[in-house]
Amino acid sequence: MRVNKRLKKLNIRDHKRRLLTAKYELRRKFYKSFCKDPDLPSDMWDKHRYKLSKFPRNSSFARVRNRCISTSHPCSVYEFFRISRIIFHGLAS
Repeated sequence: MRVNKRLKKLNIRDHKRRLLTAKYELRRKFYKSFCKDPDLPSDMWDKHRYKLSKFPRNSSFARVRNRCISTSHPCSVYEFFRISRIIFHGLAS
C-alpha cells in the first residue's frame, strides 16, 4: 500500500518524538518528582521547574501519537502491533 509524502512525514516526526522521549525520560521524571514534592522550598521548586521547562517540547510523552507504521493512520491503532485495525483485519483474513 502506497503512503503519500505527508503521511510518511507524520510517521517520521512521530519516530523522532519517540526517540526524544526515550532520551529525556529519566531526567524529566527526576525533575517532575522534585516539582511534586510539597516539602521542597519554593526556590528549589522554581529551579527544578525552570530546568524542566528547558527540555525540548517534543521530549514530552504527551506529544507522542500512536500511528500505524504502514499507513500512518492515527485512529484505531493496536498498540501491541502498531498497526491500524484496517491493516490488521486485512492481514488476519
